[in-house]
Amino acid sequence: MYIDILFWIRQKKWLLIALLYGLVMHTFITPPADLTMAAYDTLIIISMALILIITEPLPLPAIAMLMIFMQVVLGVDTANNVASSFMNDAVFFIMGSLMLAVAIVSQGLDKRLALGIIKITGHKTWRIVVGFTAISAILSSFIGEHTVTAMMMPVGLTLVRYAHKDPRKVAGLTAALLFSIAYGATIGSIGTPSGGGRNVIMMNYWSEFGVGTVSYLEWIKYVYPMVLFQIPFTVIILLWTFKPEYDILDSAVRKLVVDVAHAGKIKGKEWLALFLFGLVFLGWVFLSEDVGLGVIALIGVFLYLAFGLVDWSELNQRTNWGVILLFGAAISIGIQMNQSGAAQWVAKTIIVNLSQIIESPAVLQGSVSVLLTGVMSNVLSSSATVAVVGPIVLDLGGDPILIGFTTAIASAFGYFTAVAAPACTIIYSSGLVRSKDFLRAGWKMAVLSIVSLLALSLLWWPLL
Repeated sequence: MYIDILFWIRQKKWLLIALLYGLVMHTFITPPADLTMAAYDTLIIISMALILIITEPLPLPAIAMLMIFMQVVLGVDTANNVASSFMNDAVFFIMGSLMLAVAIVSQGLDKRLALGIIKITGHKTWRIVVGFTAISAILSSFIGEHTVTAMMMPVGLTLVRYAHKDPRKVAGLTAALLFSIAYGATIGSIGTPSGGGRNVIMMNYWSEFGVGTVSYLEWIKYVYPMVLFQIPFTVIILLWTFKPEYDILDSAVRKLVVDVAHAGKIKGKEWLALFLFGLVFLGWVFLSEDVGLGVIALIGVFLYLAFGLVDWSELNQRTNWGVILLFGAAISIGIQMNQSGAAQWVAKTIIVNLSQIIESPAVLQGSVSVLLTGVMSNVLSSSATVAVVGPIVLDLGGDPILIGFTTAIASAFGYFTAVAAPACTIIYSSGLVRSKDFLRAGWKMAVLSIVSLLALSLLWWPLL
């Protein structure tokens, strides 16, 4: 028994450190004079969460629970108010998107999609990487990186396993295909509001803070050129970093053709699934401002269930509820940062310190928005980063719409770790890519994205 306790303490030492840190900071340390107790406690909760996320003594959903109940335990807000801040349209959107991915894959549309891509790209490996990157980027712009990566990873794995019985023997090909999906989905996710939860969060902040509104089509006009610009350079980076073992995938493609042939011609249910998803997409484009992205996604899930295209048991089993929990907790703590004044205090502190180094206000705003967001997105999830950093950058001054765009875009620069972005987490779960693979390609992608964002802000936005 004694040995078991010592083993648990060793395994959970960072949990104990985080809890002790929170206790000491709340009980014995006096907050700065210009910071309210609620704001101070909010920052304590975020610090505790960062310690736990970096050291991983607990699964992420458990950390999300801590972020929720600590708001009540430390007296930041009441239980009902915390609950109301947890659930909103952005959470509905993530929940609906994950369920839609399950429904689409359950119809076997992933293999048909793979074959369709190869019919366009041909059998050469580099062209398939181009196709995977471009398709993932374009699709994720509209239906989110979670959905696209969940749909496309089985496609990539199918080709890899058809190419070689042991995917580890073709590590270069495996990494090139899986990263083309993950990074393609990541760079594409900034393209429209429905591309990712981070975009919805920023739109919610613009509305809640009363700084203005941006329509679905206006977002595309401002951001989509960057998506198109990054696609070819992402392919170059991946083929430079990961050298595929095969230049042509003739054998793998033949096996895929046989597999799809056995499934027969596309059936009525599959056509219906595509039709219903088309309705959801049109709803996102034309009705999201009035109805909400999340509500439209849930309507789509309802229709899939109503028409018998997916069983609830399958949705319940394959939907990642932990992602939803973490997403809601991140939004909740972000709202508390704004309401308690913590965001304003952090913004002021950052500005005061950086202004001693950077004299230009424009450079100062851009540095805080891009660098702070980019660094945090590789520690927290992109959505959590925008939820936390959004209130800070919107308080920096300048044009809140452009600063908001910059922040939402920079939050997609989570290339360095497996937990930096949902797409990275999904391909890492395959067990076929290593942590150091993200570092090998990630720094190159970060340079590309920063240069692309700089070009967008200096050359494109002044024209709008």
